Amino acid sequence: MRSHYCGQLNETMVDQTVTLCGWVHRRRDHGGVIFLDMRDRDGIAQVVVDPDTAEAFATADRARSEYVLRISGRVRLRPEGTQNPKMPTGMIEVLAKEVEVLNTAATPPFQLDEHGKVGEEVRLKHRYIDLRRPEMIEKLRLRSRISHHVRAFLEGQGFLDIETPILTRATPEGARDYLVPSRTHPGSFFALPQSPQLFKQLLMVAGFDRYYQIAKCFRDEDLRADRQPEFTQIDIEASFVEESDIMGVTEAMIRELFQDVLDVELPEFPRMSWAEAMDRYGSDKPDLRIPLMLVDVDDLMKQVDFQVFSGPANAADGRVAALKVPGGASMSRKVIDDYTKFVGIYGAKGLAWIKVNERAKGIEGLQSPIVKFMENVIEELLDRVGAADGDIVFFGADKAKVVNEALGALRVKLGEDLNLYTRPWAPLWVVDFPMFEADDAGRLSPLHHPFTSPSCSPEELKANPAGALSRAYDMVLNGTELGGGSIRIHDQQMQSTVFEILGIGEEEAREKFGFLLDALHYGAPPHGGLAFGLDRLVMLMAGSRTIREVIAFPKTQSAGCLMTDAPGEVSGDQLRELNIRLRQKAKAEGQE
Repeated sequence: MRSHYCGQLNETMVDQTVTLCGWVHRRRDHGGVIFLDMRDRDGIAQVVVDPDTAEAFATADRARSEYVLRISGRVRLRPEGTQNPKMPTGMIEVLAKEVEVLNTAATPPFQLDEHGKVGEEVRLKHRYIDLRRPEMIEKLRLRSRISHHVRAFLEGQGFLDIETPILTRATPEGARDYLVPSRTHPGSFFALPQSPQLFKQLLMVAGFDRYYQIAKCFRDEDLRADRQPEFTQIDIEASFVEESDIMGVTEAMIRELFQDVLDVELPEFPRMSWAEAMDRYGSDKPDLRIPLMLVDVDDLMKQVDFQVFSGPANAADGRVAALKVPGGASMSRKVIDDYTKFVGIYGAKGLAWIKVNERAKGIEGLQSPIVKFMENVIEELLDRVGAADGDIVFFGADKAKVVNEALGALRVKLGEDLNLYTRPWAPLWVVDFPMFEADDAGRLSPLHHPFTSPSCSPEELKANPAGALSRAYDMVLNGTELGGGSIRIHDQQMQSTVFEILGIGEEEAREKFGFLLDALHYGAPPHGGLAFGLDRLVMLMAGSRTIREVIAFPKTQSAGCLMTDAPGEVSGDQLRELNIRLRQKAKAEGQE
């Protein structure tokens, strides 16, 4: 029906006859001449409808915003003084000969160029309108280019695109499963996969030594800006590899992706241990664009006459850390109070601080309610953090986990609030993760997943599980975890040892993972992989603040779809087929 997209028109096409199809972006009537801005997925073209073409003019006269039109006409240069060099098609226009209304449109719930004045709920409710915006089209076009590039790169490296099941069984991977009741197996449930983890390992056992998939994954967990209940993963696995092999091929893929799609040459990917990342940045995904760092001051605080500091400094699981902000002494008390409320979100009971006004004056040159408790260590403290006149030093004192989360988040917020970024892109690898993490009761759980290989023998793992490191690695970019992976356990004895440490008995292990344990008996090769969050990757490359902006039909923060009103109720017949009775309904009917 069309010869060209609107955005394809340019000066080289002057005097050509073209046919365009699209939506009326804007309509203007200037002195008897009608101007229509026609929009499609490629851009906007100005169409001029002259009264001399009576039928076309009459049709254009009744066209309104978002009407679907088909127009044919001649491309010509815009008159001098009306050209718009900032617009790709701004030097030309189309003089219409024919105008056809393919469909009318009701008044849209919001004007596309005024979307900022409406709430996100309205935009999500009418997502098909929101997706017409050029900004949204560009984000989804970018997503398509990224997916295409990833496929082409991995195919070129010998990886095979292999699909894995969506209906599978529940396995513990760190979040709640989405369950699907089975009609043919009453009382039994499928689970939607949190990742293709077990299946890609089985593919390695089967001999498909280079696998990839752009896979849908599902996790029933608390949502935030970079989480959705269903998300897309670039899943990669290979056999006969070490950590450096997986890290090398995936780093090359990301480097090439940024170069080809954004014309950005990423800097070197440094490697940092998990312990160093937590110690310096309070996070296992540090944003290295921000030059602020946490400094340990536990040793200085053990003897101070200030229980808020000395208590955690002397506790086995405690930490006292300082965070210096250059030039921060100018902060008002209100700003400091706001930061105190902010760290409270992460469990911090307060936020101590010292303003360095004139360091040469000693205690007299400092401003803080806590200085009087620290006179004997203040100079050494200021030296350690490198404090100078005009700086402010914040302190965190609590359990190490609380201090890391609170000061780590504060560091990121300060970087954003004060625009402390030193470079546009800061990638890195975080390596040497702990194998397990302990909860408040001392129970161990896998830091990644129970199929991650430790960097020690089964005997050493049994002897000191809390101190064991794993062969895991995360790729981080600008404070966002782009992808995580590990060398997997390929030995049945090691896998059984890990299950034993996690308190998963032989019977439970057989019931949940019997197929994997069986496969490990039949010549499983050494293997490992990495999974990227495609949504997060597109979000970063598009400069968006949330992954909802780069997903065509996302869910809300409460995991619902405003457009389709999902999730929704189902009929009684459907429930009966599945042998399900809703407790609330049964109770109302006196059948509980």
